[in-house]
Amino acid sequence: MKVEIWSDVVCPFCYIGKRRFEKALEGFPGKDKVEVVWRSFQLDPEMKFVPGQSVHEYLGKRKGSTAAEGKKMNDYMAQMAKEVGLEYDFDKAIINNTFDAHRLLHLAKKHSKQNEMKERLFAAYYTQGKNVGDLNTLVQLGEEVGLNGAEIREVLQSDTYTQEVQRDLYEAQQVGVRGVPFYVFNDKYAVSGAQPTELFQEVLNKVWEEEKPQLISGEGAGFCTPDGVCE
Repeated sequence: MKVEIWSDVVCPFCYIGKRRFEKALEGFPGKDKVEVVWRSFQLDPEMKFVPGQSVHEYLGKRKGSTAAEGKKMNDYMAQMAKEVGLEYDFDKAIINNTFDAHRLLHLAKKHSKQNEMKERLFAAYYTQGKNVGDLNTLVQLGEEVGLNGAEIREVLQSDTYTQEVQRDLYEAQQVGVRGVPFYVFNDKYAVSGAQPTELFQEVLNKVWEEEKPQLISGEGAGFCTPDGVCE
């Protein structure tokens, strides 16, 4: 079974969704046969590093409000994250563009380290206040999951994997991604958002049962609603 997940490194719901999906996989009988592929998505392609700018201020501006309102929204997200065992520290978060982080994820995929790299990037941004748009930081994070630092630096100082990231962004438009995280199971069923673990369990079981008699043809993508109805 192939599960493709469109997400951004700086998407708070995406890290929460990752934990909920992982919990669904824990009790899934076919978990060893599930291939997870992380696809690139940018919530703000024009995002730039602004020294001294807090994530509260950034979010407030994007919502047409104030830094105080941005902090309220982030506090709400931090509380939601705690429910799945994550400790978000928005006070330390550093805003920067994530395009290079997505290129690093494609390099990690080449070395079968993509899931580890995704987890490391999430943790770096949300819990450790690391700049996930900085070259040296990305090299360090990549080395921590077993990638070669020299190769990372060579890739990120070139345009390698630029087309792959752009292809992911294009495909996101084609399959109707309007928000992330966005999950596509075997090119057939789609789940939008950091849905409850129970919904992920239901979709995994549904696809697994359909795979038993024959391979899924992949003709279009279905949709699963929050109450677990799959079409």
